[in-house]
Order: sequence, then C-alpha cells, then structure tokens
Amino acid sequence: MPRRHLSVRAAQTARINTELADLRTRLEIRTDWPPEVLAEADRAAALPRLPEFDATDLDLFTLDPPDSRDLDQAMRLTRRGSGYRVHYAIADVGAYVAPGGAIDTEAAHRVQTLYFPDGNVPLHPVRLSEGAASLLPGELRPALLWQLDLDADGALVLADLRRAQVRSRRRLDYATVQGRLDAGDADEQLVLLAEVGTLREALEQARGGVSLPVPEQEVAAEDGGYRLGYRAPRPADGWNAQISLLTGMAAAELMLDAGTGLLRTLPAAPDSAYARLRRTADALGVDWPAGLPYPALIRSLDPARTADAAFLNECTGLLRGAGYRAFDTARGTAPPVDPGHAALAAPYAHCTAPLRRLGDRYALEICLAVAGGIDVPDWVRDTLPLVPGLMESGDRRAHEVERACVDLVETELLRGREGEEFEAVVVDVDGRRPTVGTVQLRDPAVVAKCDAPDRLPLGHRVTVRLTLADPATRTVRFALAADG
Repeated sequence: MPRRHLSVRAAQTARINTELADLRTRLEIRTDWPPEVLAEADRAAALPRLPEFDATDLDLFTLDPPDSRDLDQAMRLTRRGSGYRVHYAIADVGAYVAPGGAIDTEAAHRVQTLYFPDGNVPLHPVRLSEGAASLLPGELRPALLWQLDLDADGALVLADLRRAQVRSRRRLDYATVQGRLDAGDADEQLVLLAEVGTLREALEQARGGVSLPVPEQEVAAEDGGYRLGYRAPRPADGWNAQISLLTGMAAAELMLDAGTGLLRTLPAAPDSAYARLRRTADALGVDWPAGLPYPALIRSLDPARTADAAFLNECTGLLRGAGYRAFDTARGTAPPVDPGHAALAAPYAHCTAPLRRLGDRYALEICLAVAGGIDVPDWVRDTLPLVPGLMESGDRRAHEVERACVDLVETELLRGREGEEFEAVVVDVDGRRPTVGTVQLRDPAVVAKCDAPDRLPLGHRVTVRLTLADPATRTVRFALAADG
C-alpha cells in the first residue's frame, strides 16, 4: 500500500488531546517524574562516568526519524581488506543509572518508552534520554562500542565490545540517506551502508530468515492537527535495521557461549499455519509454486499490489509468540533448547536501544562482561530472571497504546460521515465467520472491521459503507456496499 496521509482538522485536536490524556490515565501510565528521579538525573547528567578508552576519532553518524532526539546508536563503516568493519556505538545508560537507584527503580516500572501523537512517555528522564545520554552530534558521550568485522560476504568473523568515549559527527534521517543514494551523490559511509546492508539481507535469505515489508499505519502531529497515513519502508530503513540485527545476533552468540543472557525468541510457526497461508495465497491469486520456500516467496512480492499487500498482512500471523528468555547456567537456569528467532533464523537479542527498552541494558552489561573476560555483575544476575516478565508486559502496553491512538484518530477522521462510501481492499477474513473481516482504505488511511451478507473476497478491491464511527468507544465499522 503506498504511503498516504490525511490530517485531522485542527479544531478537533483539543478533543483528541483530552482523549489521549484520558487514555494515559486509564492505562495508569506515569507522565510525571518523582522528584528523587529528576534530582538523580540532574546529578548523573552533570557527572557521567566517562571511560578511559577514547574513540572520538571515529567518524560516527546516527540514522533515525528526523524528529528523534533519543539517539541510541551511531555507526561507522569502513572497508577491511576484502571485507568490512562496522563500529556501532550504543548509548551507555549504565554511565548514568546506578543499579537500585531512583532512576533504575522508575525504569523497572516504565519498562519502555511509549509513543503518543502528542509526545512520548520516556523510559528515562528527558534530561538523559534526549540530552546527556543521547548520541547527539558534536557531543562527547560515554558509549558501548561494538567492533564488528565482516568478511567479503558480510558474514561476522569477529565481535568485540568495550566502553568508550565517542562523538557523533552527523545526524541523518532515512529520507535524506535514501535520497542521496538514489541520486548517486552519497558519501563512502552511506555507500557502504547500502553495500553491507544488502549483503546482510542476502545472508538472511540464505539462512531462511524473512523480513515482512508491510506498510505501517501511523499517527503523527502536523501543522496544528494530526496526520494518519501508511508508512512504507525504504531500502535504507532495511539496511539500517540489518546493522542492528547484526549486533543483536552477535550479542546472542556471546551470551549463549557464556551461559548467561537475555534473548528475544520466536518459535517456528506450525505446519498448519503455513498450510493456511497456502490456502490464502490460492484465494488471492498469489503464485506460490510448490518448491518455492516461504522466505523466497516473501521477497518476490510487491506490497504496492493489493493481493500481495493482503497476503503480507496475513503473514504477520506467523510472528505471534515472540518473547524474552533469560538464562544463567551458573544459577541453575539453562539456555532454551531452541534459542532461535524464527523470523531471523538465528539466535537474537535486543541490545541496541537501551534509552528506550529496559532489557537492552541488561543484555549489554552481560556482553560487556563476557567480552572483557570478567564476571557478570551481581545486580544483573539478581534481576535477570524478572526481566522477561517486565519486557513482555511492557510490549503489551506499548501495543495497546499504539492501537488505541490509531483507533482514536480514525474515529475522529470519520466522525459524522456514517453512510459515506469508500474504496478499500479486504486484507483479512475471519476463518470462522467469513462474512466478517478487515478492510484497508486507501483514503483515508484507515484499517477497520467490515461486515458482509456473504463471504468477503479476500484481497479484492471493494466499496464499503461506513456504519459506525464512535469516538467514545474508538470503534469504526464498515459494511460491504450494495455494489461492492
């Protein structure tokens, strides 16, 4: 589905802002900070723990959405003989947050940064997350510096991690990077990002991993109102993600070798799920030859085609069941028998966003100890068994926030327009009730339930009539139009 935007009228923003505030209250989301947390953040920001190793000569750059200030990662890519070297600096939360301190205690309650259209609710105080700890350009920062050496095919041959002082040189965004690469005027670093990213994507394919290029529905503040649209990933998004995935897989291997760690896991989908997908492919007219593996099929699809987009939406069902697994062999908890992440076809750990996710800090501290040949800190080992439960509850809350925000703006967009007809694509059909499904409108960018007198035609373009748009319950419902 191509990217499309639609803005909510500015006159409606006051009501939306009130609803967003009510949503935060209902979900018991803390927006204020205890005084002791702010005081500790002020002290830590003034006197961070700077490591001895100086890596400020590295020409690092960050790559994030243009309005981001909580910059977790900065990278530098160079050639190394026939291969490559990636330096990947991660914000060092441990330089500011004392184990068991006020910030640490508050972070265990918040778990992760939550994003709302009218602003985020950060994991750490803004003084740190968007200031002293963020890898902002030109600023001296403590960081956890990965050195990842790759061969000519992009495969990892050496991973090392240490604390270092760094200074990012440039702050880039995805659109700028993609534009420079497309125009042919990108510098060597960006050319290498595309080169290494493409090699890593090929290795992912060879392993049997798969990334779903599904456009995301998003809400953003814009010009006094709110924008609702579909965001289709650019190639630069994928190349940047491959650097993060490379780091997460290196971290997982370090922790598995040491017998202590925190993994992000995803079990393989059962055969019945793939059988269902094959039936869906047949219904949509998506050609899936008997000998073609699922990952290869995904790479052959074009999300701009309605049938392919509907099929990709169905494929997201294979990603259910992701979780976190902590293990500490020395304390009697063995690594999982199957430590892999099915979508990546490799073991993997979240470790590149410690400003925004609680668990990343624990994984990084373990990796630092392993890489440095020292014992994992007791405070990490003592708390580690609790982290999976915290992270999974945080994920559920984040998903609930995201869906509630989109639902709210959808109902405001469509409020008072009951009876109007819209063009849509059927992207899902209830297996038990084929007269109920999900449709995706092109304009406005709305995804909602739809009813039909007979079976909904999965993957087909249809005309639907709005039957309900209720801001009070954040519910939108359509029905198949008579000529649909």
